[in-house]
Amino acid sequence: MNLIKYLSAFLISITLIASCKKEDPDPINIDNAPTGPNLIFKFKFDPNQERLDNFGQPSTIPNGNAAQSPNFNSISAHYIEMITSPWTQLGDGEVVYEGEKTSDGGAEAIDFRKANIVAEGEVFFSIPLSEVNAGAYEYIRVSLSYQNYDIDFNAYGYSLTGTLASFIGYNNYIENYAVKNQTVTVNDDKLQGYWAFETVSPTATLNEGQVPAGAVTVPNVLDSSSPIPNGSCLVTGEFQNALTITGNETEDVVVVLSVSTNNSFEWDDQDGNGTYDPVDGDIPVDMGVRGLIGIVQ
Repeated sequence: MNLIKYLSAFLISITLIASCKKEDPDPINIDNAPTGPNLIFKFKFDPNQERLDNFGQPSTIPNGNAAQSPNFNSISAHYIEMITSPWTQLGDGEVVYEGEKTSDGGAEAIDFRKANIVAEGEVFFSIPLSEVNAGAYEYIRVSLSYQNYDIDFNAYGYSLTGTLASFIGYNNYIENYAVKNQTVTVNDDKLQGYWAFETVSPTATLNEGQVPAGAVTVPNVLDSSSPIPNGSCLVTGEFQNALTITGNETEDVVVVLSVSTNNSFEWDDQDGNGTYDPVDGDIPVDMGVRGLIGIVQ
C-alpha cells in the first residue's frame, strides 16, 4: 500500500470513529441537584413505653375508667419543633415542619385534606440538613393530629376487634375520611377529641362521638418551664440522646418519634368489668398518646 492509500484509509477510520462517538450528556443542573443529606422523621408505636400524664409524670388509670393499648395503623402530625433547653418557649426552637391550615370551616384549623398519614416506620417528613440550624437539641415537640388504630371490644357475648379514627389536633377541617371500610363525610371543623368507631362483625356499624374539651391527654415533660396552650396536642418529650447537628453531616440523620401507646385508649367503664362494651354504654373519654421520646438512629 502506497503512502497516499495508507493516509486515505487512516482518515476514513478516524471519521468513522468520530461519527460513532456519543455526545456528551447535558451538564448537571446544579439548582435541581439533590440537597442531601437529610433529617428524616419516622414514627414508632410503643405499648411498653412509660404512661405519662399532661405534666409528663407517671400516670395511672382513674377509678371508674378502664384502658387498653391499641394496635396502631397510622398517625399524622401537624408540627415538629426541636428544642435546645428546657426554657425554650413554644415557637422559639427549631421549627422544621408545620402542616397546612385552612379557614374553610369558619375558624383556623388543621387542613386534614393535606395531612400526611403514615404507618410505623414510614417516612413522615424529610428536610435537608443544610436547612437546619446547628445545635445540640435535647427535647422535641410534636403536634399530633390524627390517629387510626384497632381496639378490642365486647358485644352480644362476642370478643371482637373494631377500628377507631380519632382527631386530636386543636381543630381539624375534614371533608371526609375512611375509618376502615367505611367513609365518613364531615365538610366542617371538628375540635380535638372527635372520633369514629367502625365494627365489622357481628354487624357492620359506625358510631361517631366527641370527648369533652380538655379530656385528651397531652404529655409535656417541660410543663413547668415551657407550657403549651390548652387544647393543643403539642406532645413534648426528650431525646434519648441529644441530637447534635454540626452542619458538616455527610449522611442522613433519622429521628424516630417513639410515642407511648401504653393504655392510651381510655373509656368510662360503666359496669367495671375492664372491657370496652360500647353496646352497654361504655364511652371513650381519652385517646391521647402517653409520652414521646426522640430516638436518633
